[in-house]
Amino acid sequence: MSGRFLRLACTAAVAVAQAVLTPLPALAAPDPAQPVAELLTDLQQAYRQTEQATETYNATAERLQRQRAEVTRLDDELALARRSLHTSRTEAGRLARQQYQSATGLSPYIRLLLARDPQHALDEGHVIGELARERARTVGRLADDERNQAGLARRARAALDSQLALAERQKKQRDEVRTRLSDVERMLVSLTPDQLTALADLERSKTADAQRKLTTSGALGTATPPPSPAGDRAVRYAVRQLGKPYQWGAAGPVSYDCSGLTSQAWDHAGTPIPRTSQEQWADLPHVPLNHLRPGDLVVYFPEATHVALYLGDGKVVQAPRPGAKIKVSPIAANPILGAVRPDPTAASLARYTPPAIPSTATEGPDESFGTLPPTVPTST
Repeated sequence: MSGRFLRLACTAAVAVAQAVLTPLPALAAPDPAQPVAELLTDLQQAYRQTEQATETYNATAERLQRQRAEVTRLDDELALARRSLHTSRTEAGRLARQQYQSATGLSPYIRLLLARDPQHALDEGHVIGELARERARTVGRLADDERNQAGLARRARAALDSQLALAERQKKQRDEVRTRLSDVERMLVSLTPDQLTALADLERSKTADAQRKLTTSGALGTATPPPSPAGDRAVRYAVRQLGKPYQWGAAGPVSYDCSGLTSQAWDHAGTPIPRTSQEQWADLPHVPLNHLRPGDLVVYFPEATHVALYLGDGKVVQAPRPGAKIKVSPIAANPILGAVRPDPTAASLARYTPPAIPSTATEGPDESFGTLPPTVPTST
Protein backbone atom coordinates (compact mmCIF):
# COMPACT_ATOMS: atom_id res chain seq x y z
CA MET A 1 0.00 0.00 0.00
CA SER A 2 1.13 3.55 -0.65
CA GLY A 3 -0.26 7.02 -1.06
CA ARG A 4 -1.89 9.83 0.79
CA PHE A 5 -3.96 7.89 3.35
CA LEU A 6 -1.03 5.84 4.51
CA ARG A 7 1.16 8.92 4.90
CA LEU A 8 -1.20 11.04 6.93
CA ALA A 9 0.15 10.07 10.35
CA CYS A 10 3.20 12.29 10.20
CA THR A 11 1.31 15.52 9.93
CA ALA A 12 0.75 17.69 12.94
CA ALA A 13 -1.08 20.87 13.80
CA VAL A 14 -0.17 23.43 16.46
CA ALA A 15 -2.95 25.93 17.13
CA VAL A 16 -0.74 28.02 19.43
CA ALA A 17 2.14 27.12 21.67
CA GLN A 18 -0.04 27.85 24.68
CA ALA A 19 -2.98 25.76 23.53
CA VAL A 20 -4.16 22.95 25.77
CA LEU A 21 -4.93 19.81 23.83
CA THR A 22 -8.66 19.12 23.67
CA PRO A 23 -9.45 15.46 24.26
CA LEU A 24 -10.81 13.75 21.17
CA PRO A 25 -13.56 11.12 21.10
CA ALA A 26 -12.49 7.50 20.85
CA LEU A 27 -12.60 5.88 17.44
CA ALA A 28 -15.31 3.36 16.78
CA ALA A 29 -14.53 0.01 15.21
CA PRO A 30 -15.17 0.05 11.46
CA ASP A 31 -18.35 -1.50 10.11
CA PRO A 32 -17.47 -4.47 7.86
CA ALA A 33 -20.15 -3.26 5.45
CA GLN A 34 -18.98 0.36 5.44
CA PRO A 35 -18.15 1.65 1.95
CA VAL A 36 -14.44 1.94 1.27
CA ALA A 37 -14.71 5.65 0.44
CA GLU A 38 -16.34 6.37 3.81
CA LEU A 39 -13.78 4.23 5.60
CA LEU A 40 -10.95 6.13 3.92
CA THR A 41 -12.51 9.44 4.97
CA ASP A 42 -12.85 8.25 8.57
CA LEU A 43 -9.26 7.11 8.72
CA GLN A 44 -7.98 10.33 7.16
CA GLN A 45 -9.89 12.31 9.78
CA ALA A 46 -8.47 10.11 12.53
CA TYR A 47 -4.94 10.72 11.31
CA ARG A 48 -5.46 14.46 11.09
CA GLN A 49 -6.62 14.44 14.72
CA THR A 50 -3.44 12.58 15.62
CA GLU A 51 -1.44 15.12 13.63
CA GLN A 52 -2.97 17.97 15.56
CA ALA A 53 -2.04 16.29 18.83
CA THR A 54 1.51 15.68 17.59
CA GLU A 55 2.25 19.24 16.50
CA THR A 56 0.67 20.68 19.63
CA TYR A 57 2.99 18.41 21.61
CA ASN A 58 5.94 19.60 19.48
CA ALA A 59 5.09 23.26 20.06
CA THR A 60 4.83 22.75 23.82
CA ALA A 61 8.11 20.83 23.82
CA GLU A 62 9.81 23.75 22.05
CA ARG A 63 8.38 26.27 24.49
CA LEU A 64 9.36 24.09 27.43
CA GLN A 65 12.92 23.94 26.14
CA ARG A 66 13.07 27.73 25.91
CA GLN A 67 11.50 28.07 29.35
CA ARG A 68 14.08 25.76 30.89
CA ALA A 69 16.83 27.90 29.39
CA GLU A 70 15.15 31.00 30.85
CA VAL A 71 14.96 29.39 34.30
CA THR A 72 18.66 28.54 34.13
CA ARG A 73 19.54 32.09 33.05
CA LEU A 74 17.51 33.65 35.87
CA ASP A 75 18.99 31.24 38.42
CA ASP A 76 22.48 32.31 37.34
CA GLU A 77 21.55 35.99 37.57
CA LEU A 78 19.97 35.43 40.97
CA ALA A 79 23.14 33.74 42.26
CA LEU A 80 25.20 36.74 41.09
CA ALA A 81 22.74 39.16 42.67
CA ARG A 82 22.89 37.31 45.97
CA ARG A 83 26.71 37.43 45.97
CA SER A 84 26.60 41.14 45.17
CA LEU A 85 24.08 41.73 47.97
CA HIS A 86 26.27 39.82 50.41
CA THR A 87 29.26 41.98 49.44
CA SER A 88 27.24 45.18 49.81
CA ARG A 89 25.98 44.13 53.24
CA THR A 90 29.50 43.26 54.37
CA GLU A 91 30.79 46.65 53.20
CA ALA A 92 27.90 48.49 54.83
CA GLY A 93 28.58 46.68 58.11
CA ARG A 94 32.26 47.61 57.97
CA LEU A 95 31.47 51.28 57.43
CA ALA A 96 28.93 51.22 60.24
CA ARG A 97 31.53 49.84 62.63
CA GLN A 98 34.07 52.48 61.55
CA GLN A 99 31.54 55.24 62.06
CA TYR A 100 30.69 53.96 65.54
CA GLN A 101 34.35 53.65 66.57
CA SER A 102 35.20 57.20 65.42
CA ALA A 103 32.09 58.82 66.83
CA THR A 104 32.68 62.04 68.92
CA GLY A 105 30.55 64.66 70.52
CA LEU A 106 32.46 67.55 68.92
CA SER A 107 31.15 69.08 65.76
CA PRO A 108 33.53 69.48 62.78
CA TYR A 109 33.47 73.32 63.37
CA ILE A 110 34.64 73.02 67.02
CA ARG A 111 37.33 70.48 66.02
CA LEU A 112 38.58 73.00 63.42
CA LEU A 113 38.82 75.82 66.02
CA LEU A 114 40.69 73.62 68.51
CA ALA A 115 43.05 72.13 66.01
CA ARG A 116 46.78 73.04 66.28
CA ASP A 117 47.02 72.95 62.48
CA PRO A 118 43.79 74.32 60.93
CA GLN A 119 44.95 73.48 57.39
CA HIS A 120 45.54 69.88 58.40
CA ALA A 121 42.08 69.83 59.97
CA LEU A 122 40.59 71.16 56.74
CA ASP A 123 42.36 68.47 54.75
CA GLU A 124 41.21 65.86 57.21
CA GLY A 125 37.67 67.17 56.86
CA HIS A 126 37.87 66.72 53.12
CA VAL A 127 38.87 63.10 53.61
CA ILE A 128 36.07 62.64 56.10
CA GLY A 129 33.63 64.09 53.56
CA GLU A 130 34.82 61.65 50.93
CA LEU A 131 34.35 58.82 53.38
CA ALA A 132 30.83 60.04 54.08
CA ARG A 133 30.04 60.14 50.40
CA GLU A 134 31.47 56.62 50.01
CA ARG A 135 29.21 55.49 52.86
CA ALA A 136 26.24 56.99 51.03
CA ARG A 137 27.21 55.23 47.82
CA THR A 138 27.59 51.93 49.72
CA VAL A 139 24.15 52.33 51.26
CA GLY A 140 22.74 53.12 47.81
CA ARG A 141 24.36 50.03 46.31
CA LEU A 142 22.98 47.97 49.17
CA ALA A 143 19.45 49.23 48.51
CA ASP A 144 19.80 48.64 44.75
CA ASP A 145 21.15 45.13 45.30
CA GLU A 146 18.29 44.30 47.65
CA ARG A 147 15.71 45.48 45.10
CA ASN A 148 17.48 43.63 42.28
CA GLN A 149 17.71 40.41 44.28
CA ALA A 150 14.05 40.57 45.26
CA GLY A 151 12.93 41.23 41.66
CA LEU A 152 15.05 38.40 40.27
CA ALA A 153 13.75 36.04 42.93
CA ARG A 154 10.14 36.83 41.90
CA ARG A 155 10.95 36.35 38.21
CA ALA A 156 12.79 33.08 38.89
CA ARG A 157 9.84 31.73 40.87
CA ALA A 158 7.41 32.73 38.10
CA ALA A 159 9.64 31.17 35.42
CA LEU A 160 9.88 27.94 37.37
CA ASP A 161 6.10 27.86 37.85
CA SER A 162 5.68 28.32 34.09
CA GLN A 163 8.15 25.51 33.42
CA LEU A 164 6.29 23.13 35.70
CA ALA A 165 2.96 24.02 34.06
CA LEU A 166 4.42 23.45 30.59
CA ALA A 167 5.88 20.11 31.64
CA GLU A 168 2.49 19.00 32.95
CA ARG A 169 0.79 20.19 29.75
CA GLN A 170 3.33 18.33 27.62
CA LYS A 171 2.72 15.13 29.56
CA LYS A 172 -1.03 15.37 28.93
CA GLN A 173 -0.43 16.05 25.24
CA ARG A 174 1.97 13.09 25.02
CA ASP A 175 -0.66 10.83 26.56
CA GLU A 176 -3.28 12.15 24.14
CA VAL A 177 -1.10 11.36 21.12
CA ARG A 178 -0.47 7.88 22.42
CA THR A 179 -4.19 7.35 22.87
CA ARG A 180 -4.93 8.59 19.34
CA LEU A 181 -2.28 6.35 17.81
CA SER A 182 -3.46 3.34 19.76
CA ASP A 183 -7.04 3.96 18.60
CA VAL A 184 -5.94 4.17 14.97
CA GLU A 185 -3.80 1.06 15.29
CA ARG A 186 -6.70 -0.94 16.74
CA MET A 187 -8.98 0.33 13.99
CA LEU A 188 -6.59 -0.71 11.25
CA VAL A 189 -5.84 -4.09 12.78
CA SER A 190 -9.58 -4.81 12.69
CA LEU A 191 -9.70 -4.32 8.92
CA THR A 192 -9.70 -7.33 6.64
CA PRO A 193 -7.00 -7.81 3.98
CA ASP A 194 -9.59 -7.05 1.33
CA GLN A 195 -10.50 -3.77 3.02
CA LEU A 196 -6.84 -2.77 3.29
CA THR A 197 -6.25 -3.58 -0.36
CA ALA A 198 -9.33 -1.63 -1.41
CA LEU A 199 -8.24 1.35 0.70
CA ALA A 200 -4.78 1.33 -0.83
CA ASP A 201 -6.18 1.10 -4.35
CA LEU A 202 -8.61 3.96 -3.73
CA GLU A 203 -5.94 6.13 -2.19
CA ARG A 204 -3.45 5.40 -4.94
CA SER A 205 -6.06 6.32 -7.52
CA LYS A 206 -6.91 9.59 -5.78
CA THR A 207 -3.25 10.51 -5.39
CA ALA A 208 -2.57 9.82 -9.08
CA ASP A 209 -5.57 11.95 -10.10
CA ALA A 210 -4.49 14.83 -7.85
CA GLN A 211 -0.91 14.68 -9.13
CA ARG A 212 -2.03 14.59 -12.76
CA LYS A 213 -4.36 17.56 -12.32
CA LEU A 214 -1.68 19.55 -10.55
CA THR A 215 1.01 18.92 -13.14
CA THR A 216 -1.20 19.36 -16.20
CA SER A 217 -2.70 22.59 -14.88
CA GLY A 218 0.70 24.29 -15.02
CA ALA A 219 0.51 25.13 -11.30
CA LEU A 220 4.04 23.84 -10.79
CA GLY A 221 5.54 25.70 -13.75
CA THR A 222 7.25 24.17 -16.75
CA ALA A 223 10.72 23.83 -15.22
CA THR A 224 12.23 23.64 -11.76
CA PRO A 225 14.84 26.35 -11.05
CA PRO A 226 17.99 25.38 -9.17
CA PRO A 227 17.98 25.70 -5.38
CA SER A 228 19.89 28.27 -3.38
CA PRO A 229 23.17 27.09 -1.80
CA ALA A 230 21.37 26.58 1.53
CA GLY A 231 18.43 24.91 -0.22
CA ASP A 232 20.85 22.49 -1.86
CA ARG A 233 22.33 21.61 1.54
CA ALA A 234 18.84 21.13 3.00
CA VAL A 235 17.84 18.81 0.15
CA ARG A 236 20.98 16.72 0.47
CA TYR A 237 20.53 16.44 4.22
CA ALA A 238 16.91 15.28 3.78
CA VAL A 239 17.90 12.75 1.10
CA ARG A 240 20.53 11.30 3.43
CA GLN A 241 17.73 10.57 5.91
CA LEU A 242 15.77 8.39 3.45
CA GLY A 243 14.84 5.10 5.06
CA LYS A 244 15.05 6.35 8.64
CA PRO A 245 11.93 5.73 10.73
CA TYR A 246 9.19 8.18 11.54
CA GLN A 247 8.73 8.90 15.24
CA TRP A 248 6.36 11.54 16.45
CA GLY A 249 8.06 14.30 18.42
CA ALA A 250 11.48 13.36 17.02
CA ALA A 251 13.91 15.68 15.22
CA GLY A 252 16.81 13.35 14.43
CA PRO A 253 19.32 12.10 14.01
CA VAL A 254 17.92 8.57 14.30
CA SER A 255 14.25 9.31 13.59
CA TYR A 256 11.99 12.23 12.66
CA ASP A 257 8.45 13.42 12.40
CA CYS A 258 7.43 15.56 9.41
CA SER A 259 8.35 18.99 10.77
CA GLY A 260 11.32 17.53 12.62
CA LEU A 261 12.79 16.51 9.26
CA THR A 262 12.22 19.88 7.56
CA SER A 263 13.45 21.94 10.51
CA GLN A 264 16.59 19.84 10.89
CA ALA A 265 17.31 19.92 7.15
CA TRP A 266 17.34 23.71 7.15
CA ASP A 267 19.15 23.91 10.46
CA HIS A 268 21.97 21.81 8.98
CA ALA A 269 21.87 24.09 5.94
CA GLY A 270 22.72 27.02 8.22
CA THR A 271 19.27 28.61 8.23
CA PRO A 272 17.32 27.69 11.40
CA ILE A 273 13.53 27.70 11.00
CA PRO A 274 10.63 27.12 13.41
CA ARG A 275 10.07 23.57 14.67
CA THR A 276 6.42 22.90 13.81
CA SER A 277 4.60 22.84 10.48
CA GLN A 278 2.14 25.54 11.51
CA GLU A 279 4.91 27.84 12.71
CA GLN A 280 6.79 27.23 9.47
CA TRP A 281 3.69 28.19 7.48
CA ALA A 282 2.99 31.25 9.63
CA ASP A 283 6.52 32.60 10.00
CA LEU A 284 8.28 31.88 6.70
CA PRO A 285 7.74 33.84 3.45
CA HIS A 286 5.21 32.23 1.11
CA VAL A 287 6.13 31.33 -2.45
CA PRO A 288 3.81 30.41 -5.39
CA LEU A 289 3.80 26.78 -6.42
CA ASN A 290 4.88 27.70 -9.94
CA HIS A 291 8.05 29.23 -8.49
CA LEU A 292 9.03 26.27 -6.31
CA ARG A 293 12.68 25.35 -6.18
CA PRO A 294 14.36 22.45 -4.34
CA GLY A 295 14.55 23.06 -0.61
CA ASP A 296 11.25 24.95 -0.38
CA LEU A 297 8.72 23.57 2.08
CA VAL A 298 5.33 22.35 0.90
CA VAL A 299 2.64 22.68 3.59
CA TYR A 300 -0.55 20.60 3.58
CA PHE A 301 -4.14 20.79 4.84
CA PRO A 302 -6.05 23.95 5.87
CA GLU A 303 -4.60 23.81 9.39
CA ALA A 304 -1.01 23.49 8.10
CA THR A 305 -0.81 20.06 9.70
CA HIS A 306 1.83 18.48 7.47
CA VAL A 307 5.01 19.63 5.77
CA ALA A 308 7.48 18.15 3.29
CA LEU A 309 10.63 19.33 1.53
CA TYR A 310 10.46 19.90 -2.23
CA LEU A 311 12.93 17.93 -4.36
CA GLY A 312 11.88 19.21 -7.79
CA ASP A 313 9.97 17.63 -10.69
CA GLY A 314 6.80 17.34 -8.63
CA LYS A 315 8.38 15.27 -5.85
CA VAL A 316 8.85 15.84 -2.12
CA VAL A 317 10.77 14.05 0.61
CA GLN A 318 8.81 13.57 3.80
CA ALA A 319 8.51 11.69 7.07
CA PRO A 320 5.07 10.14 6.51
CA ARG A 321 3.65 8.53 9.67
CA PRO A 322 4.29 6.18 12.61
CA GLY A 323 5.42 2.80 11.33
CA ALA A 324 6.74 4.28 8.08
CA LYS A 325 10.13 5.56 6.97
CA ILE A 326 11.28 8.77 5.31
CA LYS A 327 10.53 8.53 1.59
CA VAL A 328 9.96 10.36 -1.67
CA SER A 329 6.33 11.07 -2.59
CA PRO A 330 4.34 12.95 -5.24
CA ILE A 331 3.81 16.56 -4.22
CA ALA A 332 0.02 16.05 -4.46
CA ALA A 333 -0.02 13.09 -2.06
CA ASN A 334 -1.87 15.37 0.40
CA PRO A 335 -4.08 18.45 -0.13
CA ILE A 336 -1.65 21.35 -0.61
CA LEU A 337 -2.12 24.51 1.43
CA GLY A 338 0.87 26.32 -0.06
CA ALA A 339 4.63 26.62 0.09
CA VAL A 340 7.21 28.65 2.01
CA ARG A 341 10.85 29.52 1.40
CA PRO A 342 13.26 29.82 4.33
CA ASP A 343 15.77 31.91 2.34
CA PRO A 344 13.74 34.11 -0.04
CA THR A 345 16.55 36.60 -0.74
CA ALA A 346 19.13 33.96 -1.68
CA ALA A 347 19.89 33.52 -5.39
CA SER A 348 19.69 30.14 -7.09
CA LEU A 349 22.83 28.22 -7.89
CA ALA A 350 24.23 28.79 -11.37
CA ARG A 351 24.71 25.05 -11.79
CA TYR A 352 22.95 22.27 -9.94
CA THR A 353 23.21 18.49 -9.95
CA PRO A 354 20.38 16.91 -7.93
CA PRO A 355 21.37 14.25 -5.39
CA ALA A 356 20.94 10.64 -6.44
CA ILE A 357 17.65 9.18 -5.25
CA PRO A 358 17.50 5.42 -4.61
CA SER A 359 14.95 3.57 -6.72
CA THR A 360 13.34 2.27 -3.53
CA ALA A 361 12.80 5.77 -2.11
CA THR A 362 9.21 5.91 -3.36
CA GLU A 363 8.42 2.60 -1.68
CA GLY A 364 8.40 1.92 2.00
CA PRO A 365 6.85 0.27 5.02
CA ASP A 366 3.65 2.25 4.53
CA GLU A 367 2.76 -0.61 2.18
CA SER A 368 2.32 -2.81 5.25
CA PHE A 369 0.58 -0.28 7.45
CA GLY A 370 -1.29 -1.74 10.39
CA THR A 371 1.37 -4.34 11.14
CA LEU A 372 3.81 -1.94 12.78
CA PRO A 373 3.13 -0.38 16.21
CA PRO A 374 3.19 3.40 16.62
CA THR A 375 6.48 4.85 17.76
CA VAL A 376 6.27 7.35 20.60
CA PRO A 377 8.59 9.31 22.87
CA THR A 378 9.20 7.49 26.14
CA SER A 379 9.51 10.60 28.30
CA THR A 380 8.43 14.23 28.46
